[in-house]
Amino acid sequence: MPHPLKHASAAITDGRDRAPARSMLKAIGFTDEDLAKPIVGIANTWIETMPCNYNLRDLAVKVKEGVRAAGGTPMEFNTIAISDGVTMGTEGMKGSLVSRELIADSIELTARSYMFDAVVALVACDKTIPGGAMGLARVNVPSVLLYGGSILPGRVNGVDVTIQDVFEAVGAHAAGKISDAELLDIEDHACPGAGACGGQYTANTMATVMEIIGISPMGSASIPAVDPRKNDVGYRAGFVVMEALKANRRPRDFMTRKAFENAIAGVAVTGGSTNAVLHLLAMAKDCGVELSIDDFNAVNERTPLLVDLKPGGQYVAADVDKAGGIQLIAQRLVAGGYADGSQMTVTGKTLAEASADAVEGEKKGVIHALDDPLKETGGLVILKGNLAPQGGVVKVAGAGGKHLAHRGPAKVFECEEEAMHAVTGGRIEDGDVVVIRYEGPAGGPGMREMLGVTAAIVGAGLGESVALLTDGRFSGATRGLMVGHVAPEAARGGPLAAVENGDIVAIDCGRRKLEIELDEATLQARLAAVKPRAPRYKTGVFAKYARLVSSASEGAVTG
Repeated sequence: MPHPLKHASAAITDGRDRAPARSMLKAIGFTDEDLAKPIVGIANTWIETMPCNYNLRDLAVKVKEGVRAAGGTPMEFNTIAISDGVTMGTEGMKGSLVSRELIADSIELTARSYMFDAVVALVACDKTIPGGAMGLARVNVPSVLLYGGSILPGRVNGVDVTIQDVFEAVGAHAAGKISDAELLDIEDHACPGAGACGGQYTANTMATVMEIIGISPMGSASIPAVDPRKNDVGYRAGFVVMEALKANRRPRDFMTRKAFENAIAGVAVTGGSTNAVLHLLAMAKDCGVELSIDDFNAVNERTPLLVDLKPGGQYVAADVDKAGGIQLIAQRLVAGGYADGSQMTVTGKTLAEASADAVEGEKKGVIHALDDPLKETGGLVILKGNLAPQGGVVKVAGAGGKHLAHRGPAKVFECEEEAMHAVTGGRIEDGDVVVIRYEGPAGGPGMREMLGVTAAIVGAGLGESVALLTDGRFSGATRGLMVGHVAPEAARGGPLAAVENGDIVAIDCGRRKLEIELDEATLQARLAAVKPRAPRYKTGVFAKYARLVSSASEGAVTG
């Protein structure tokens, strides 16, 4: 009799006609007993080009042990990962957002082709997390998404440091504020081992999202990458996916509209990355959930900022674990009525049940109590106006709560490199609005992050007196009044294409406005005179992406 849980894989492994397939699988060590069990795909984003995903080979071993112990047969496969931190500020960074689509596509393609009964996706670096979730949602078999964990902080002069400090040190060095030796000291110590970038940057923001939306087991993500407890998390994930298979519990069953609102609250309450807007919009599309960019303001305005994390706050991601973990954050959200605790999770428990046992840890001040918020509203704001009819995104948690409005003359740059040279060359002055255009999803292509530029502005001491806006993206490590994802993008006729040096730009986070002080007739006349630009890439993956990709306001998706 066929195994009752081989819902899909029996078509690959069972019966007389499948003898050739079994023969090939036996060539690599699988036995008849193995092939008679449910087949669980292990989608691994391990890569030897960054610390973020470097530990995932070891974690996969533990996950596979758990799957076998729980009665399944694991089959591991690999996809790719592009490090934002390594490629930042170069042409290579254009591949980062493109990689999210490729990761999702490759997980979907492999899982559909081999007809896995269930899947575990191992993720870490920024785009692997939403890419993994998107692939799992498309296939919609019982699945678990498992985060490899944050890097531990480095130490310089007795202070915790992260990759953010290295980027800001570049700006400080260019401004003559630190020496060569000081820059090297920060470079040498900021990243002490494996794990994803160590603040509430994009990776840890999306890891938080995945626990709260329910696709990652509660309590799994906040344990750092090199902590021995991570092995137990991996082993347990094997059991969780097999239990989900037995219950036929699939991602789209619990990744509902309410779960997405819970996830947005998780971003808001932690001061998370602006990239979460792009990724949640993209994930919602693959889950068949109606979600728009305007929904983020509504959730943000009813959710307090409770978690004091870099880049806008004091602490690093590893401190969340010491403070009680993401499960404590979820518990606070539910207790305060900011998240719907009745939403189901991958373990079969509701969000309220899964977070009920959370207790505050020894590290105080990281996760604030409900009656002691850092701010009354959350960390992300969507701005609209005649410069951003479809919206732009700003992290107000990263602005320190002070520099939330700005009016000043535009200094316009046609790409990130031009702006970086201007900042490090001392050509940006107090009051300026740095405009970087033609870096959007299609125009870049790939919507590069601007951490090099934004960190250089902060490092040069201009973080409270200069604003920046772009149709590109920002790293989760960005802080200051920086508006990204401005849509429509310049390459597709967005108003950003009409801005000229000296134009007065007004940003007002309180009023949710982003405007250029031009009358509509002048703005439209300028736009009519803008000549379309030839694509930067004529062939290959970037050219294909530029042709297919949607607006940032729709998640920058290709399907």
